[in-house]
Amino acid sequence: MENKLKIQIWSDIMCPFCYIGKRRLEHAIEKFGNQDAIEIEWKSFQLDPNFIASEEDNLADHLAEKYRKDRDWALESLENMTQNAANSGLEFHFGKAIMANSFHAHRLLHLAKEHQLGNELKELLFKAYLTDGKDVNNKHTLTKLAIQVGLDEKTVTEVLNSDAFADKVQEDITMAQKIGIQGVPFFVFDNEYAISGAQHEETFVKTLEKVWEEGQFESKITILNTPDADSCGIDGCN
Repeated sequence: MENKLKIQIWSDIMCPFCYIGKRRLEHAIEKFGNQDAIEIEWKSFQLDPNFIASEEDNLADHLAEKYRKDRDWALESLENMTQNAANSGLEFHFGKAIMANSFHAHRLLHLAKEHQLGNELKELLFKAYLTDGKDVNNKHTLTKLAIQVGLDEKTVTEVLNSDAFADKVQEDITMAQKIGIQGVPFFVFDNEYAISGAQHEETFVKTLEKVWEEGQFESKITILNTPDADSCGIDGCN
């Protein structure tokens, strides 16, 4: 058996189900045990790489326009998602969420990954957007979050004021396209099996047990998912 059971996760900070999926996986790992032998690697994915935010943007109106529904429908959808998050121990406050382009945040995550702080920064970025109503495209906000997890302020400033790690972000997105990822979150377990969407904790537990038990891993990926999985794609979250 390999020393580490590696889980690669493609996600976007702007995807609510990605935060829910993160928490469900963490709960599953707690149930499964062997936490010290599990390594998580976050991969970049952008639901809308061309998005340009404006002060008038709000999530309810954005959803209503995207799906050609009325605002009441959008508010109800957000309330359902808020309850879904609460069931996993998360607090979503969509009313104060600031829509943003996540590109700079993804670049910063690659810096954090170099220092084994990717998971810590990912958590703070999700919380900043979905819980605290912070602008995750704002360089001052990003710098504060990066310092909070232990990154060097000077290095963070240099990264954010350059195009550093832009190629890494694109590499992750290109890899996602090659694998056939159309929505996030998307979890790959040691290049052997993959789960699409924020599946129930038990699905994650069973997958962990299966991969752990098999011990020897192959490069071919088999997708294990159910048709009602919660995920976000370029056309929205469902």
